[in-house]
Amino acid sequence: MTHHVVIVEDDRVSRMRLAAYLRQLGYRVSETEDADQMEFLLGHDPAELLLVDINLDGKDGLTITREQRANSKVGIILLTARDDQIDKIVGLEMGADDYVTKPFDKRELAARVKNLLARISDIGQAPDGPPPVSEFGPWCLDRIRRRLVSQSRTEPLTSIEFGILKALMDHPGITLSRQRISELLGRGNQRSSDRTIDVVVGRLRKKIEEDPSQPDWILTVHGEGYRFVHPDTI
Repeated sequence: MTHHVVIVEDDRVSRMRLAAYLRQLGYRVSETEDADQMEFLLGHDPAELLLVDINLDGKDGLTITREQRANSKVGIILLTARDDQIDKIVGLEMGADDYVTKPFDKRELAARVKNLLARISDIGQAPDGPPPVSEFGPWCLDRIRRRLVSQSRTEPLTSIEFGILKALMDHPGITLSRQRISELLGRGNQRSSDRTIDVVVGRLRKKIEEDPSQPDWILTVHGEGYRFVHPDTI
């Protein structure tokens, strides 16, 4: 199946060039210049991935991310001309899966698109490897629908949240460095200034821990990385 990618970018030249490049790579690409056009399009032609300019008129990329994440598991990569760490962190906290700062290398963006789509599985598709559901404490990780389920509530996971939690849960009791987690996510080399994994771990703790400031499940190993506590040791 050809993946459907929607570009939300108000610069017509940039949008057309990016769309042409992605079409050359075999993706089905739709172009929109604002949130209204995007919402109309998605209403009758859902996408697997959104490439969203963060600095749009009207609804900006952060607002689009928040609204889409509340209703959808679509992959979201933010495009920003601002090399501002705060914008990136806010975008990730709102549910974006990744970000690319303009001007970007088209090959880097293509690699991020490919890696994110590879991590997005269709509902009901049986995964290889570990069992579809893993249990810890009050939670079950549903690996098919990419969500956390307890007796009292369900917590949806973004693609990057699922990827990081899965990486940690697939190696219980083992400390994984940020670089190793990045490799397991297919993100390649992690820059020392890239705090994406730390931000996402913080989001996961808010979802699974009784007290995120004193976590029971995802522990920080200072100077090394993160470790998921093996449920059998609790």
